Amino acid sequence: MKLWHSFVKELQLSSKSWYFYIEVGMAVVLLLILLVAVPKETDSRTDEYLYAGDIPSDYVDLIYRGLLDDEDEDSEYERVEIKVGGDLFGADLFVTDTRNIYFVDDREAVLRLAKEDKEVGIEIIPASDGGLDYLYYLQGYESQKLKNLYMVLQNNKVNYKFVERHMDRQTVETIEKDPFVLNNRENIVPVFLTYNGSLMGLFIIAAYIFLDKKEGIAMAYAVTASKVWHYLMSKIGVMMVTTISTGLILVIPVMGARANYPLLLLLVVTTAFAFSSLGLLVTTYYRDMMQSFGAFFIIIVAMILPNVSYFAPSWEPSWIKYFPTYHILEGFKEAISIGGSAGYVVFVSIGFLAAGLLLFLFANYRFKKTLTI
Repeated sequence: MKLWHSFVKELQLSSKSWYFYIEVGMAVVLLLILLVAVPKETDSRTDEYLYAGDIPSDYVDLIYRGLLDDEDEDSEYERVEIKVGGDLFGADLFVTDTRNIYFVDDREAVLRLAKEDKEVGIEIIPASDGGLDYLYYLQGYESQKLKNLYMVLQNNKVNYKFVERHMDRQTVETIEKDPFVLNNRENIVPVFLTYNGSLMGLFIIAAYIFLDKKEGIAMAYAVTASKVWHYLMSKIGVMMVTTISTGLILVIPVMGARANYPLLLLLVVTTAFAFSSLGLLVTTYYRDMMQSFGAFFIIIVAMILPNVSYFAPSWEPSWIKYFPTYHILEGFKEAISIGGSAGYVVFVSIGFLAAGLLLFLFANYRFKKTLTI
C-alpha cells in the first residue's frame, strides 16, 4: 500500500515536470517524422542513361522491342524530358522492376549527366564486326570487379549458354514462404521505441533523482519511515508509464492492429525496468547531472552501435550481439511483425527482467549508503 501511495505521488509530481512533456513531445515529433518525412515504400530502381543516336534505326528498334514486355502487347515506353543543369533533353523511358532506362536524344546529355550529376552514362556505338559496342562513362571510383562485370555483360564472345547451365545448377532453398516484410516506416519503429523509450528513460530517471537531491527531497525521504526501495520503485514505475505511453503514441498510428501488443508491452516494461535500474545505479556515483553526463554519454553512444547492423544486416559482427540494444531492436521487430517469434520476445524480456532485478538490488544497496550525500 505504501508503495502504491508513493507511486501515485511520484506520478502526480512527474506530470507537472518538464521531463514528462519532453518525453511525450519527443514521441509526437518522431511520429510526425515517420508519417510525413518517411515514405512507406522506396523506389529502389536505378537510373540508366543511354545514347544510341549513332547506330542504325533498325538496331534501335530491336533494342526497344527487347526492352518491352513481351507478355503485355500494350506495353509501351514513355516519352519524357530530363533536366540536366538548366537544360531539358528529350528521352524515351523504359521502366522495369529494377531499372529506369532512359534513351536520350542528345549525346551531350549523357556526357553532362556523367560529369555533373555523377550518373553512369552509356553510349551505344557501331562495332567494326557489324555488332554493337558499349562505351561507359564512369566516375573513376568504381572497383575493378564492377568494371570487369560491365565488360562481361557486353562481351559478345561470352558463352552465355555455358553461364546459364551453371546458373541453373545452383540450388536455391526458400527458408520461409511468404515472409512478412515491414515497410520503411514500420522498420524504423523498433529504433524509435528503443532509443526514445529505454535509453531516454535511462537519462530521464537520472534527471528526476538529481532534481530530488537538489531540492532536498532525497534528504527528507531519508528520515521517513518509508523504505528506500519504495522510493526507487516508484521512480521506475513512473518511467514505465511514460515509456508505455510514448511507445503507444509511436506504434498505434503506424502499425494499427497488426502489432502484437501484449508482446510489445511485455518488452517495453522489462526493458524500461532494466535501463531505469541502470540509471538509478549510475546516479549513486555522482552528485549532479553535470558530473554524470560523461558516463551517460558513453553508455548511450555504446548502445547506439547495434543500430548500424539493424539497418545494414550485411555488417553484423558477432560481438555486436553482446550489446543489450541489439536484442531490444530485434525483439521489437518481432513484436510488430505478423508471425513474429513470440518465443524470442519472451526470452529477451526474461533476460532484461533478470538483469533489471540485479541492477535494482545493487542500486538499492548503493542508495542506502548515498541517498543523503
